Amino acid sequence: VASKYTLRSQPSDEGTIRLGNNRKNLVRSVEESLKRLNTDRIDLLWAHMSDNVTPMEEILRGLDDLVRAGKIHYAGLSNFPAWRIARADLLAEVRNFAPIIGIQVEYSLVERTADRELLPMAEALGLAATLWSPLGGGFLTGKYRSEADYGKSPRGARGIPKYMNPRGMRILAGLDEIAAETRAEPAAIALAWLMAKPSITAPIASATKPAHVETLVAATKLELTKSQIERLDTAST
Repeated sequence: VASKYTLRSQPSDEGTIRLGNNRKNLVRSVEESLKRLNTDRIDLLWAHMSDNVTPMEEILRGLDDLVRAGKIHYAGLSNFPAWRIARADLLAEVRNFAPIIGIQVEYSLVERTADRELLPMAEALGLAATLWSPLGGGFLTGKYRSEADYGKSPRGARGIPKYMNPRGMRILAGLDEIAAETRAEPAAIALAWLMAKPSITAPIASATKPAHVETLVAATKLELTKSQIERLDTAST
């Protein structure tokens, strides 16, 4: 069981009391999650993103209290900047708080910002890295190659237009080449590239059809060659 507590909640008379990373909101959110999930503990709780206001000491104290109370087992930071995560890791160690065990960041062939600081930091500190939007919102499936394709999407495929540029087309071309070599779907190749990274532990991929699940399973069995990985690295740099 995993859960998140976030910056936003349902509108209520409590107003700002229900917003942000403060300890009160953290405890309230966990209590409500336990009721919804009908369980007595959460295995992994993610603080969903930084509110840029609550001190890291307060966030860690709240997470530590929940671990000691047995309401959560582990805690992680999602979409926090690298400097705050590094500070949290050090504070937890010197103050004997429950440690932060992982980070959650956006990462894919079309979104490699985390290469600069977040992933090297996670590897150096021994933090697990879970990656959201590993297929670039669907762009890396190869279904969207023009504005016409994007317009046909029933869900609007939001976010995809920003990848429709020379770099995005270069990445799709690289996936097509390797797909011809491996007879694998572009989506499976994009996920296999992620799992070949030394600091990566778990891409967070979703599925809306049985065929999508088959593609995800295929990715776990696909081993790209060193040359293929390097070609995708170069195309997505």
